[in-house]
Amino acid sequence: MTNQASFTLRNRNPDVLTCIANLSNDEVFTPPEFANKMLDTLAEAWAAGNKGANLWADKTVKFLDPCTKSGVFLREITARLTQGLEKEIPNLEERVNHILTQQVFGIGITQITSLLARRSVYCSKRANGSHSIVKSFASDDGNIWFKRMKHTWAGEKCKFCGAGKSVFDRAAGLETHAYAFIHTENIKTRLAALFGGNMQFDVIIGNPPYQLDDGGYGTSAAPIYQLFVENALDLDPRFAVFVTPSRWMAGGKGLDKYRAKMLSDKRMLRVVDYPKLYEGFPGVKIRGGISYFVWDRNHAGLCEVETIWDGQPTGPTVARHLDAYDILVRRNEAVPILEKVRAKREPTLDARVSSQKPFGLRTFFHGKPDNKGLKQPIKLFGSQRISWVERRDIPVNSEWIDKWKVLMTRVQGTSAAIETKFLSKPVIAEPGTACTESYVVAGVFDDEREALRYGSYLRTRFARFLVSLRKSTQDAPKNVYAFIPDLPLAKEWTDAKLYKRYGLTAEEIAFIESQVAEHDSELFDAAVAADSNDE
Repeated sequence: MTNQASFTLRNRNPDVLTCIANLSNDEVFTPPEFANKMLDTLAEAWAAGNKGANLWADKTVKFLDPCTKSGVFLREITARLTQGLEKEIPNLEERVNHILTQQVFGIGITQITSLLARRSVYCSKRANGSHSIVKSFASDDGNIWFKRMKHTWAGEKCKFCGAGKSVFDRAAGLETHAYAFIHTENIKTRLAALFGGNMQFDVIIGNPPYQLDDGGYGTSAAPIYQLFVENALDLDPRFAVFVTPSRWMAGGKGLDKYRAKMLSDKRMLRVVDYPKLYEGFPGVKIRGGISYFVWDRNHAGLCEVETIWDGQPTGPTVARHLDAYDILVRRNEAVPILEKVRAKREPTLDARVSSQKPFGLRTFFHGKPDNKGLKQPIKLFGSQRISWVERRDIPVNSEWIDKWKVLMTRVQGTSAAIETKFLSKPVIAEPGTACTESYVVAGVFDDEREALRYGSYLRTRFARFLVSLRKSTQDAPKNVYAFIPDLPLAKEWTDAKLYKRYGLTAEEIAFIESQVAEHDSELFDAAVAADSNDE
């Protein structure tokens, strides 16, 4: 037994779980180092809530990873329990057998990941195999369950996860990605069926699949990680710890109800946020970064928020109400700045900004390359080009055509690990113009002077900083403008005037300017220069 019990895998060079490639950006393997940070935070929370007790020295605690992939959480939990229970159960074979049969459970998400998880935890892809470090399992699965499941179709979509039937209604032998933990009407009944009896887990921990891409791409694909979190909390564990993309904090497709629910849940104990691209999971591009949270069933109060930057905490860790706003303001240093702005109770720019497709035209729509032969030619700002259309071809908001407009690109951001601009430079569109959904109409004006002043306001670091608090990806729809005050345009607004208006301190100004870069000296977008060349 001693030769078979390989609990020092993580100390080998290299650890195999640091070397495996991710299946996709949707099903990301958790690096062992990151998993251990989550477990350290969990152990601290357990001790704080249990009079200093050592989580890893308690032989009664049950752990579940409902979306196990590499098995890293279960492996690291097993290693910690093996050390922590040494005095309680001195015999190594008995100790390992107890931990893996009574304390550590998982649900595989695919056939291959379930085999990988068992290999990580039992040292054998079959729990009852000859090389397994547990000798009392009767089944191949052990306590890491997996069976291929089917989606439940309601028309063309799965009623549980929203997967498209045309993509995921697959032949036998192919993965369906119908994850057992979220494809059920009653999660407690499902767990009882998988593991037998009324299973009550003390700790549920994991890194769920992020989305099912069945036609949407990037941020347009519908997320599913929230479904795992919601079902886990419905099981009423003592603690829940999950790592997910951070988009839910301020955006994300279909996540409004989930965000409101999580922000108002006073059992949220701690949020540890990694906003920098590649910071938490090196080499994996997750726009908006990642974060993990600790949910404590017995907690009822403020939630500690911590930001990690370049591997270290940055700024203060602050306990605060997560639902102070409709989104989670991620940086603690930003909260007092926002409070000063909101204290004036001024209207905000989201009331001015158009919704998607301001003139009813899709991104891929283009008109003629010139205005020749058109009876009522309208200049159309589109994706990477200017074209011409007839006035009658503008389906909605035709009353804006003859106004001055400030256009902002709907997508703003680069592949850099750190975004510093947050909004594109404005396009000042003169009367006789329209745009496709590549832009939003940020404002409509009767004269050029107001449009120019408004455009200058949107270029300030102050305005773009307020956008940054609501912008979690490259997408910049109207709601990212909801913290910017709608100020009178009788004068031009500069950063200096804005800092003075809201009484910002030197430290607060320095923080804004550390987060938001200046635009270059060119006042407005190059598309404006194209205007004078098209006549």
